[in-house]
Amino acid sequence: MDRIDQLSIFIRVAQGGGFTVAADQLGLPRPTVSLAIQQLEARIGTRLFNRTTRRVSLTRDGEALLERAIRLVADSEALEQQFKLRARALAGRLKVDLPSRIARCHVAPALPKFFARFPDITIDLGSSDHSIDLVQEGIDCALRVGQVGSESLVARPLGSFRMINCASPAYLLRHGAPLSPADLSQHKTVHYALPGGRAALWEWQEAGHLRTTAMTAQVSASNAETYIACCLAGTGLIQIPAFDVHDHLLAGELIEVLTDWRAPPMPVQMVYSHRRSLSLRVQAFSEWLAELLAPHLN
Repeated sequence: MDRIDQLSIFIRVAQGGGFTVAADQLGLPRPTVSLAIQQLEARIGTRLFNRTTRRVSLTRDGEALLERAIRLVADSEALEQQFKLRARALAGRLKVDLPSRIARCHVAPALPKFFARFPDITIDLGSSDHSIDLVQEGIDCALRVGQVGSESLVARPLGSFRMINCASPAYLLRHGAPLSPADLSQHKTVHYALPGGRAALWEWQEAGHLRTTAMTAQVSASNAETYIACCLAGTGLIQIPAFDVHDHLLAGELIEVLTDWRAPPMPVQMVYSHRRSLSLRVQAFSEWLAELLAPHLN
């Protein structure tokens, strides 16, 4: 095992907080991971981790090495990929995480075009509607809609999604259409469950200011697919990116309401774990995804 491989394992152990997590992410036996760290410590002549029965933590020397190791491994991978790219298509495994509806409706159907361009890249396609720990899960890159809360992530803005308010014809037939935000107290929404179980507030822009109100609901959804399905069933109003319900609007299955009182546009960005440079296969996927979503972004 060469020094770059040992440093890569060191980074995984440091970021994942344990030998078992690193072994699972790398697909290696745990003894191999432990041996690599022992050899690295012997080579540089210092202890890198404080070990306990439950978790490992970096020593002061380990912390000093981590930042330099991340740069060295990233530079080494980028250099290697640069020359491979000249000879043949990019290759390797890519682990990405996307919002569930974008993954199902837009990315998955378009993947044959991506693989036609990069036939030697394989993708582990994860889909979730709430943020996950990219480092802990070994994610190379992720698409995030909304604000990125973690300062440890590097974000590349792609644009924003236009938001609309809508309801099903059945709901509007029973309750009528709200004509202004003052009518919202007489209506129900489908709550979108945020992390921790709290419901998102109803938002709109008025005279250049953001306004919010809490609304009543009989159902709460924790992902976009269920959120839209509940609206289609007539259980309440929703706020949603326009592109997410474009086909439902065209088919008359949903109707836009409160067109003068929309929520602010939702920022869209690619995010990466904190590192100075990205592998070329991550860059290739990011550029392709940006192209794919560009027609839907402002």
